[in-house]
Amino acid sequence: MSTRPAIRSLAYWTYQYRRTWRATLASGFLMPVLYLTAMGLGLGSLVNRHAAPTRLGGVSYLVFLAPGLMAAAAMQSATMESTWPVMGGIKWTKTYHAMLATPLRVSDVLYGHVCWMALKVSLVSTIFLGVMAAFGAPRSPEVVLAVPVAVLTGLAYATPFAGFVATRQSDQPIIAIYRFLIIPMFLFSGTFFPVSQLPAAIRPLAYVTPLWHGVSLCRALSLGDATPAAALGHVAYLVALTVIGLAIARRTFASRLAA
Repeated sequence: MSTRPAIRSLAYWTYQYRRTWRATLASGFLMPVLYLTAMGLGLGSLVNRHAAPTRLGGVSYLVFLAPGLMAAAAMQSATMESTWPVMGGIKWTKTYHAMLATPLRVSDVLYGHVCWMALKVSLVSTIFLGVMAAFGAPRSPEVVLAVPVAVLTGLAYATPFAGFVATRQSDQPIIAIYRFLIIPMFLFSGTFFPVSQLPAAIRPLAYVTPLWHGVSLCRALSLGDATPAAALGHVAYLVALTVIGLAIARRTFASRLAA
């Protein structure tokens, strides 16, 4: 099967990005700087002073926090790209319908957009890694592998969200996604503190989130203590969610765009 049609779909999203790349690059750089300064250094000075060192694995709060924020930024970027742009492509600007007026198929439209989501998340993650390095947060050269892990974390959210949004008639469910899924996962999936500090009753909920797997592996790679077995388990979980989400999106896109 030729990938050229999907590349043409991807080309639309990259061409459109030329109008907004300056703003997104600026925000992509500014947000990690602000987070790491305010929380890694500011709040971190208090955490380092009063928290038991063993709670953070014997590292400073900045070193602990930075890779978790990197994975969380990937989640947020992928969610943004897979919700309102998908709704717009179907209902508002009808970009997808315009693409389907060409020889492109529904699968080409979907795959091209998912590839763009992956590229956008990789850009955000690479910038974040550069800011982390400037702050001296990484402890191992293995941290470069955190970029593809962050991309995979983002895709584990992007594909099922895109499939879900394709079934909706308004953007109200998107608001609910952010309020009841993204924000709680951002706060309670190990980004800011170890999941082991959560109440035992809700701890399993954190362990099944894609973000916890992304945070755990990014942190392990940044600290240099990732083990092959654990890394393989995290990657397999994220790949499975991405593939399942892509299968759902193929079905919902075909149903919605063929109507």
